Amino acid sequence: MVDRNTMTHHAARRVSNSLEPLARLGYATKGAVYAVIGVLAVMMAVGAGGASTSSRGALQIIAEQPFGRVLVGVTALGLLGYALWRFVQAIRDPEGKGADAKGIIQRLGYGGSGIVYIGLMVVAARLALTRGGGGGDSQQAWTAKLMAQPFGQWLVGLVGAIVIGIGLYHFYQAYKATFMKEYKTEEMSATERRWAKRCGQFGLAARGVTFGIIGGFLITAAVQADASEAKGLAGALTTLAYQPYGPWLLGVVALGLIAYSVFCFSQARYRHLPIS
Repeated sequence: MVDRNTMTHHAARRVSNSLEPLARLGYATKGAVYAVIGVLAVMMAVGAGGASTSSRGALQIIAEQPFGRVLVGVTALGLLGYALWRFVQAIRDPEGKGADAKGIIQRLGYGGSGIVYIGLMVVAARLALTRGGGGGDSQQAWTAKLMAQPFGQWLVGLVGAIVIGIGLYHFYQAYKATFMKEYKTEEMSATERRWAKRCGQFGLAARGVTFGIIGGFLITAAVQADASEAKGLAGALTTLAYQPYGPWLLGVVALGLIAYSVFCFSQARYRHLPIS
C-alpha cells in the first residue's frame, strides 16, 4: 500500500514541475508586454507615431495583431504563471527572504505583484475570449473606490508613498545589481552575464522613474481629493514627453523599458526558480 505522505510528495513534485515552465513563460510574457510599451514610447519620442500606453494597452495591441486572440491567450497563460510564481515567493519563501521586517516587506511585495498580474491575466483572458477590452482607466477607478473609504485620502497617499518606495528600491537594485544573484550564472556565457547585468540595471532604473511619477500622481490625487489625478504608466510616459527636453527624457526611459524587456527574457531562460 502506498504511503499517503509519499503520494502527497509526488503530487507536490508534479505541481512544481509544471509550475516552473509556466513561470518561465510568465517572465517571457512580461518581457513581450514591456517590449510593446517601450517600442511605442520610442516611436512617440522620435515623432514616428507611437503612443504612451500601459500594460493593459499593450495587451490590447497584441490582441489586434494577426492571430491576436491566440497570442493574447498565450499571454494570459504566461501572466498566470508569473502571478503563481509570485505567490510561491510570498507564501513558501523558496529564496529564503526570512520572517524579519525586511523579509516580510519583500514577500508582501511579491504577493502584491501576484495580485496585479492576476488582474492583467483576467484582462488578457477577456481579450482572448471576446472582442472587448479591459475598459476604463483602472488607476482612476480603484483610486476613486479607495478614496470613498474611511480615511480614503490618507490611504491613497499611503499607496502613493509605497509606490515611490518601490521606485527607489528599483534604483537600489539597479545600482547594486543584486538581481544577478538570481541567475544560474554558471550556465551563462560572459557576454550573456554582461548584457543581463546592463539590461537589468538600465531597465530597473527606467522602471524606478515611472514608479516615482506614478506615486507622485497618487499623492497629488490624495491631496486634492481628486481621483482623476491618478495616472498609470501611460500617464507617466506622457508626463515625461511634456517636460523640457521631453522627447529626450521619454526616449531614454523608453529605451530603458525595452532593456527591461530583454532583462525579463533573460530571466525566463536563466533565472533560478527554486519551486520544487
